[in-house]
Amino acid sequence: MDQYVINLLFVGASFALYIGIAIWARAGSTAEFYAASRGVHPVVNGAATAADWMSAASFISMAGLIAFVGYDNSSFLMGWTGGYVLLAMLLAPYLRKFGKFTVPEFIGERFYSPTARMVGVICLIVASITYVIGQMTGVGVAFSRFLEVSNTTGLLIGAAVVFFYAVLGGMKGITYTQVAQYCVLILAFTIPAVFISLQLTGNPIPPLGLFSEHTASGQPLLERLDQVLTDLGFSEYTGHGGNTLNMVLFTLSLMIGTAGLPHVIIRFFTVPKVSDARLSAGWALVFIALLYLTAPAVGAMARLNITDLMWPNGTSSQAVTIDAIENDPEYAWMETWQQTNLLGFEDKNGDGRIQYYNDSNPEMQQVAEQNGWEGNELTKFNRDILVLANPEIANLPGWVIGLIAAGGLAAALSTAAGLLLAISGAVSHDLVRGAINPNISERGELMSARIAMAASVLVATYLGLNPPGFAAETVALAFGLAAASIFPVLMMGIFTKRVNNRGAVAGMLTGLIFTLGYVFMHKGWLFIPGTNQFPDTVDGSLLGLKSTAIGAVGAIVNFAVAFIVSKSTEDTPQEIKDLVDSVRSPRGAAEAQANH
Repeated sequence: MDQYVINLLFVGASFALYIGIAIWARAGSTAEFYAASRGVHPVVNGAATAADWMSAASFISMAGLIAFVGYDNSSFLMGWTGGYVLLAMLLAPYLRKFGKFTVPEFIGERFYSPTARMVGVICLIVASITYVIGQMTGVGVAFSRFLEVSNTTGLLIGAAVVFFYAVLGGMKGITYTQVAQYCVLILAFTIPAVFISLQLTGNPIPPLGLFSEHTASGQPLLERLDQVLTDLGFSEYTGHGGNTLNMVLFTLSLMIGTAGLPHVIIRFFTVPKVSDARLSAGWALVFIALLYLTAPAVGAMARLNITDLMWPNGTSSQAVTIDAIENDPEYAWMETWQQTNLLGFEDKNGDGRIQYYNDSNPEMQQVAEQNGWEGNELTKFNRDILVLANPEIANLPGWVIGLIAAGGLAAALSTAAGLLLAISGAVSHDLVRGAINPNISERGELMSARIAMAASVLVATYLGLNPPGFAAETVALAFGLAAASIFPVLMMGIFTKRVNNRGAVAGMLTGLIFTLGYVFMHKGWLFIPGTNQFPDTVDGSLLGLKSTAIGAVGAIVNFAVAFIVSKSTEDTPQEIKDLVDSVRSPRGAAEAQANH
């Protein structure tokens, strides 16, 4: 059967499943639309949370980032996983106990201020819109290759599907759809990894294969990969060559950004009891671990496969010929992906071969001069394609390629749906009902939520056509924004009584403006409108920090401003202090403590 037909069958079947679930679980009330009537079992919610969390960045982009950078990009693994520990221990149970539908609603009531609630809406929308751009970018990448359509057409198809099941089902429909999407994406990620691990190491368990012997060379796989890369002038895969401060702050930004992401937090509003919120987070970590333990192996093995393909008999031999690329089935993936404009190669010196090496390395420049090479001829390799192309690179069966196409789309669409729900809830529940029309009927609020969802899909689709970078980089910016604006105010709202409404508003605005300003300055957007570059360093940057790491600094600024302003203004009202006690303590505990 033709590969296009196989891809179409897998993707079509998965889409039919999602739409069928949405029809079956259609939301008929605001309680169902916002929180699935708080009736979701913790294990089910854990699987749905994992799918909501494991976005296009996790499925499509993360392994690609690890593959091309190595150890330094393990920050993604540490930050994203560690954030769930923070969420489970510090936020989820307390926010569930508060018993509201949205994050801005908690902010508004805890800080007794409609202004704080509206600022919370702004912070939520800015972070969520930035995040959803990365998901739509992933949808475009997957569709453009596997269904052989343009990036624009792929985005429109994906937007139509997510529009249907998210607008129709709300949180109730999205929850059960995300459980199905988790099953699709985890199978799609792990099955190719098992095959590739068997091919390279003989070990069917990818995380163990990463530390096993490379079958062809007899060396440990990571040692072999280090040797191959250094021979080509690249840095050691297992070495650390970046800015340590940048790495630490980037990891911290991802951790606290994870704990502050509204679309993840609202998942914990769907369980019946407070204890179920923490249990849900635990199950989510288990489900997430299945992919996150596999991703480093996928990245390392894919990098070794690509390098071995470019230098078939080792780096001392001659590079692959253009004739082989055009006629050998082993290289068919290169021509296929070249048509998507996400992969490019060029015979610069006209020798009929494609040299792949680090042409900025002084030692390799000498080697190139001796051999008559005129630069790295693998001119483009978009990191977002690596996981999707991996089965083709490893020459796996067609059904595996079709499965990974469905998995990539499931990862992107599941997170996009959660983000769009968070945005629509903020607009309809916090903006429309909370500020514009407090007396709106439940039916009217449900309609406004669906209209807000539809508008969000349109905005996300447009921005997905003009993203500021590849999926994981764009998502990392969203985490920085959530870390700098939302996480601090939630922590202060739960764990301190002294921060008042003015402090909370000042902290959120300062953290958001500082982080956004640094991102725009670092990327040159303040001076060169329309650029989509992601420079490694920019003259005048703060301590050499990249824009993706600045969220942790923004969070510190947020905390500092909130406490300074609160200390210089009036104290928090007593009823709000009692509210904090009731959220943090079991029923009656605060009174018992007061009596003793």
